[in-house]
Amino acid sequence: METMEARMVKLYARNNNHVALHAIPGHFATSHSHINFYIDMTSLKTRANEAQEVAKSLAGDYVNSTVVDTIVCMDGTEVVGAYLAQEFEKRGFRNTNLHDTIYVVTPEYNANNQLIFRDNTIPAIKGKNVILLLATTTTGLTVRRSLECVQYYGGTVHGISSIFSTVKKVGGMEVHSVFNADDVPGYQAFGRDECPYCKKGFAIEAMVNGFGYSQIIKKLDKGKKMLFYHV
Repeated sequence: METMEARMVKLYARNNNHVALHAIPGHFATSHSHINFYIDMTSLKTRANEAQEVAKSLAGDYVNSTVVDTIVCMDGTEVVGAYLAQEFEKRGFRNTNLHDTIYVVTPEYNANNQLIFRDNTIPAIKGKNVILLLATTTTGLTVRRSLECVQYYGGTVHGISSIFSTVKKVGGMEVHSVFNADDVPGYQAFGRDECPYCKKGFAIEAMVNGFGYSQIIKKLDKGKKMLFYHV
């Protein structure tokens, strides 16, 4: 049986041939949608040289008159975020921080699945000019939740950056990205009740999010009821 990884294709960024993502066609489920490609950015988020190249590409989307005090990282983008802060500082972007350097922070999810900042990290948000950084933006739900979180703690978001995005704007703000849906031919996202693969009876191959994927195997019990297990 063919593995997911065997179907993987490598796609290079339009403006930087040192940046490439991996796309796997299939039937996958996120927490709020179904998609026909899993976008694997593991190397872009974890290899220092690749993360640095992503940061260079994202930094180029901003004019250096933009004030950047803090980068809020979602989806495990902290390595990219650190390099992005470095790029902003190299290019002369101003910040209002006492130590004249940019904060790189990540919110956490509490027991109620709400995004929060702890008391020790709130100073990096309150009254600060924030860039929001994500790995993938499809429906915009994570962006909206992140915007609400930053605003709740007193920060002001001045930019949204995502390594891969299928949307151009969220909440009236432009989403800057290295890759978009046009870079992955045929990429589509569907609501759970609108997924054509589900309607045709195709099983979900993996649960996916900004951190990665967990493959699913299916098994029929004695009553012929479909059971799902993570590999």
